[in-house]
Amino acid sequence: MAGRYCFFYLVWVVAFWSCASKESRKDIPQLAVAQPLEGDPQVGKALYATCKTCHGEGAQGNKKLKAPALVNTDDWYLYRQLMNFHDGVRGALPADTLGFQMAAMARTLKDSVAVTHVVAYIKTLPQFVLPPVIKGDVKKGERTYQSICGSCHGPGARGNEKMNAPRLNGLDDWYLKNQIAKFKNAIRGAHPADRFGAQMVPMAALLADEHAVNDVIAYIRSTTQPKE
Repeated sequence: MAGRYCFFYLVWVVAFWSCASKESRKDIPQLAVAQPLEGDPQVGKALYATCKTCHGEGAQGNKKLKAPALVNTDDWYLYRQLMNFHDGVRGALPADTLGFQMAAMARTLKDSVAVTHVVAYIKTLPQFVLPPVIKGDVKKGERTYQSICGSCHGPGARGNEKMNAPRLNGLDDWYLKNQIAKFKNAIRGAHPADRFGAQMVPMAALLADEHAVNDVIAYIRSTTQPKE
C-alpha cells in the first residue's frame, strides 16, 4: 500500500507542475535546462582553476571542505546546477551557507558559455568510486527507493534525463544526505524558478526519519560501479 500511495503521490506532484499555467509563471526567470552548445575542454580546464581549490584537481571533491565530487555527475545536470548557482536560483537563502559560497564562485564564470566549457572539461576527467561515509540497511533502503525514488531516478539510481532526474549512484553519500536535508527543510527547491527542485521537496518529506534517509543512501551506494 505504501508503494502504491507513493507512486500516485509522485504522479500528482509531476502533474501539478506540468499543468501549472504559463500565465502564473510569466514573471519567473527561465530555468537552465540544456547546454546551449558543445564546450571546449581546454578552455574549461583554464576556467576550472577557480574550482579546483575546493573540488580538487580531478574534481574528486573534498569532504573536509564540504565540496562534493563533480566527476560522477551527469553533465546536463551539472550544467543546470551551475547555472542555478550563477543565476541565484540556488544559494540565495541565508540558511544555505555552503550554497551561498558556491553561488559566489559560480558567478566568477562569465556566462552560460563559460559554464559549458567547464562542464566539458569535467567530462574528460576519470570517474571513480567514492569512499562510503553513511551506514544504513541496504535492503530496507532498496524498498524505500523503489517506492519513492525509482519512478524518476530509475533502476540502479542511474537517472533519467527525460524526467529531469539526475544520476544518484556515484555521488558522495554525505552530499546526498545533506541535499535531502535541504529539500526536507525547503532550503533547496524554494526559489520560484527551481521547479524541478520544488518537486523534490515533497518527495524528500516522504523519508520519515534519519534512518530512512540513511537506508536509501546505503542502497544507492550499493548500486555504484566504477566506470569501465
